[in-house]
Amino acid sequence: MTNNSIRVALAGNPNVGKTTIFNALTGAKQHVGNWPGVTVEKKTGSKKYNGYEIQFVDLPGTYSLTAYSIDEVIARDYIVEEKPDVVVHIVDATNLERNLYLTTQLMELGARIVIALNMSDLAENRGDKIDTKKMEKFLEIPVVKTVATKGIGIDQLLDTVIKEAKKGPHHEHMIGYGDDIEEKINQMENILEGDITLSKKYPSRWLSVKLLEGDDEALKKIEGSPVLDQVKNILSTINKEEYEAVMADKRYEAIDVIVPQVASRHDEKMTASDMIDRVFTHKYFGIPIFFALMWAAFELTFTFSVPFMDILDSAFAWLAGALADNVKPDWFGSLLGDGIVGGVGFVLVFIPPIFILFLLLAILEDSGYLARAAFIMDRLMTKIGLHGRSFVPMLMGFGCNVPAIMATRTIEDKNDRLTTILVNPFMSCGARLPVYVLFAGAFFGRQAGTVIFSIYVLGIVAAILTAKLLRSTLLKGDPAPFIMELPPYRVPTAKAATIHMWQRGSMYLKKAGTVILLGAIMIWTLATFPWGVEYGSEDSYAGKLGKVLEPLVAPLGFDWRIAVALLFGFVAKEIVIGALGVLYGLGEDAEEANISDSVEADPKIFALNSLGLMVFTLLYMPCIATVGIIKKETGSWKWMLFAIAYGIILAWTAAFLIFQVGSGLGYD
Repeated sequence: MTNNSIRVALAGNPNVGKTTIFNALTGAKQHVGNWPGVTVEKKTGSKKYNGYEIQFVDLPGTYSLTAYSIDEVIARDYIVEEKPDVVVHIVDATNLERNLYLTTQLMELGARIVIALNMSDLAENRGDKIDTKKMEKFLEIPVVKTVATKGIGIDQLLDTVIKEAKKGPHHEHMIGYGDDIEEKINQMENILEGDITLSKKYPSRWLSVKLLEGDDEALKKIEGSPVLDQVKNILSTINKEEYEAVMADKRYEAIDVIVPQVASRHDEKMTASDMIDRVFTHKYFGIPIFFALMWAAFELTFTFSVPFMDILDSAFAWLAGALADNVKPDWFGSLLGDGIVGGVGFVLVFIPPIFILFLLLAILEDSGYLARAAFIMDRLMTKIGLHGRSFVPMLMGFGCNVPAIMATRTIEDKNDRLTTILVNPFMSCGARLPVYVLFAGAFFGRQAGTVIFSIYVLGIVAAILTAKLLRSTLLKGDPAPFIMELPPYRVPTAKAATIHMWQRGSMYLKKAGTVILLGAIMIWTLATFPWGVEYGSEDSYAGKLGKVLEPLVAPLGFDWRIAVALLFGFVAKEIVIGALGVLYGLGEDAEEANISDSVEADPKIFALNSLGLMVFTLLYMPCIATVGIIKKETGSWKWMLFAIAYGIILAWTAAFLIFQVGSGLGYD
């Protein structure tokens, strides 16, 4: 602790309400970035309380601090190397045994720990009684009951954090591992303490335990140390897998001794969550229910967003026309009206459906249902050669493919992870939604919501079939077994759902002010020059570029304007709409500035090829940011280029079949 500044790390298992507590502690004062050197999301926030500036870091959710995944490495390295003043361990009060396993590992780090006993209301409602005073006595750790969704216990938690941060040097809590292992730990400690630099940086007992468990990341920490050879000599005399198993057993033995003395459980044959799960995770009904809920989400998204979109559409249409007609010189008026408002403005028209969809997904996630979705899809995922855990990043892809691909870091098997990365771009991100909403709304009327839902389902089908193909050919192997814990159902809070919606939706707004703005100006420039040609005509640079590309897309029923829009969509999928807004010259005539009306009025666009365009937008090469993250996560130019080429070929083939077969059946 420095003066009145306190650094706090939030640690805990997945699904214990850690993010909800983080939001309750920090409110809107949050920053999202990446951990240094890795593409895993890092959340930080601050809180001024009783004269203290408290900085919070939300560590990745993890069940243990053994280096099996990047999340576990990040969580423990932050505590060990950054040495926060206090570690707040969020514990699920309804499942003490499982949560306290992480507590035993945090204790070995010698960190100052405060336990936030979260969801204590759920435990009490089912008849459980937890004596926090006894718990504090056994663990020698302060315990605070919290109900994060209602803000209960948050102030007491802050008071306890401040009190704990003021304490002096903290001793390490120890788990006894038996005489044989303890003897090896003592030997290892004596050796490690021979390196003064190493012993100052890491708790010697903790490092000894990790080395004896066969932790590769712990071994990396002593590379270059003068005691490395002595450490390896000891490790060569033991069975590390056996030691790891025995140590885990000893931790659970300690937990089994403590829990009965601090908690009494009311044995309930079946909870409300259990009864709901009998339906939602049913062997036969689970998957249809999942698709029904997703269909309802897209139907609600389209239905409720249309009035707001119409208002924004009319407003930007008026503004584009006013700027193009009244601002002098003419070229500058055209840039503002046709270029910026016609490009960026008409992308912003689609803010309502994007934010509504993200809100609905946040509600499903916060309620605990999306964890069930991963569970019910596990059997199907296994049949196609994918890990059940792969479905979580795939669901995240509905928001944005970039963080979804980052989330594959939790998948341990290399082939499982690589397959998930390569199929994730087929999960339809929020950036593609404006294309679907525009063309489905223009040509499919009341069926627009169902058409949009069908496009999302097609993305899932494409991902599944591609995964099956990859696992049968290039990435052969059996998927690793999938084990996950289902959190209890909870009533989502408006605050938490709104924060999640904003965190995801704000990415769309940031793109509008940066990438999409630059894209719109580039397309306006191509549509304007050379001087003297009709704006956006075939004689402009945009028209000439489109005419070069048109033979490639003509078999799909697309003209040169769509070819240019799709080309620039490689930068960001939102630019597809922005490009069409610019190329249709929506600012030139206020009466025809409405983008939906302009699309409908184009005789070259109709229901059949608009459906092909939606499918092409879904499947063809991902945006440049996603391509970059594929390269970084796979570490391979080969796989990055494969993702691009495969997506383009699949998109072209699907759109070709839709247009040619549909035309043959008379639907053109």
